[in-house]
Amino acid sequence: MFGTGQSRDAQSSKGGTRTRGDEHRNGHNGNGKVASNGNGNGNGAVRTLPQPARLDDALPVVSTNGNGFPVAEKLPEHHRRFYIPLKLKLVLVALCSLAWVGFSLWLAIPWIEELGHSITVPIAAALIAGIAIIPGYLNAHLISSLLIDKAPPLRFDVDFPAVTLIVACFNEEDVIEETLDYAATQDYPGELRILVADDGSTDKTVELAKLSAEVDPRISVKSFKHGGKANTLNQALMEVETPLMATVDADTLLMPEALKRCVARMMVSPPTTVAVAGAVFVRNSRTNLLTQAQEWDYFLGIASIKRQQGLFQGTLVAQGAFSVYKTESVKEVGGWPDRIGEDIVLTWAMMHKGAGVTYEKTAVAFTDAPEDAKAFAKQRRRWARGMIEGLREFGPALIKGRRAYAHSIVVDYVFPYVDFVFSIAFPVGIVLALGWQNYAIVGPLTLLVLPLNMILSGIMYKLSKDSFEEVGLRVRRNIKGFFSYLLLYQFFMSPVSVVGYVQELFKTKRNW
Repeated sequence: MFGTGQSRDAQSSKGGTRTRGDEHRNGHNGNGKVASNGNGNGNGAVRTLPQPARLDDALPVVSTNGNGFPVAEKLPEHHRRFYIPLKLKLVLVALCSLAWVGFSLWLAIPWIEELGHSITVPIAAALIAGIAIIPGYLNAHLISSLLIDKAPPLRFDVDFPAVTLIVACFNEEDVIEETLDYAATQDYPGELRILVADDGSTDKTVELAKLSAEVDPRISVKSFKHGGKANTLNQALMEVETPLMATVDADTLLMPEALKRCVARMMVSPPTTVAVAGAVFVRNSRTNLLTQAQEWDYFLGIASIKRQQGLFQGTLVAQGAFSVYKTESVKEVGGWPDRIGEDIVLTWAMMHKGAGVTYEKTAVAFTDAPEDAKAFAKQRRRWARGMIEGLREFGPALIKGRRAYAHSIVVDYVFPYVDFVFSIAFPVGIVLALGWQNYAIVGPLTLLVLPLNMILSGIMYKLSKDSFEEVGLRVRRNIKGFFSYLLLYQFFMSPVSVVGYVQELFKTKRNW
């Protein structure tokens, strides 16, 4: 099923293969060239740029310019014949969504009445709303939002402010060198500082990071007492002196223009915008069927929901895996809170101050997704708990603010109900239909959701594919993963999310 895509978004998986060779430590960039410092840090030092691993089958992209990196010089020209004001967009999207709900209710009345003979009409209405009507509404809202979305084009003919890229890490010796290699080769026109914030690692993470710092003077390494990711980020925040800062997970690889494009999006957004979420995709999708399905979740579901929320100036999660922030705004709300969903709560805290958060679809980064069911369930429970944390602390206030993104907050309140109903009713309905030809829960009318899902999938695929092509990437074939995502993924994700909601409701022990 496709209509209950999660707006909660975080990255916390680990893994990857260290590919940096000895030539990087010796000051060679792999092609015999020495690069001078062009990042505006004023020290005029001559340094070598380590060349990251070539983009081969380890990543779901291919090079288009022959030098190991897919680089786009600039975005194509955009010509918009007319501009639709935000309030009018809200009205049009609402009308389309409500029209679909009206059509669905008209079709569902006989279904509700028939099922009501067995379980009463109110219960039947509540059940059908959870498995068909609400998901259909969410799909219609997402489709109309994506079709109407016309973000302002990026501009690169501006002065880019200095930015500090924080790489928070804990026992990441297998991936830290490669992550820093990719960070060091960012095509960023302004001053770039890279701060490795170590959370008391007990392996060789710090040692390897310091080797990278010896090669590139922009890299610095700070070690802090082990206290969790939020604590480490806040300690690093105290070291930041640049007007902008960015975060990247230690297992996440930034494409060459990722940082530049994220900052460019902030510079063409309304002045109240304080954070831009990057576009994070799955790096290890060829590992097994689970990672193949997750590739489509990131590429279609998460990316499209972030795009939709960005349209309404309220991307609900500037994820720690890769986002850019105004330093002053992060400090104003006290940095990252000690929460299981620290990036969600931070984002909502800034929004509560009246700030806007958006998304840049071409600021591409790749991360490792969980490779087994246990790790996947742990991650999604954490995302679900983080969403409840955000709703508990800021949900009512953000809704009362009546900003354009208030609808997204309301949807987050609805997710637990939809996930619960889907987890219980839909599997039972399938068993009844297949085993006893009883179509009271899952029947011909339920199939009406499938065409809408396919239309939505096609729209989301086209938009994400276009974003990839803008930066010289192409989509890798993954047919098995697509159908697993479309038909099976929700059967695992919804029950896992329900467990996360219950855990947070009863405030059980937090486990990252």
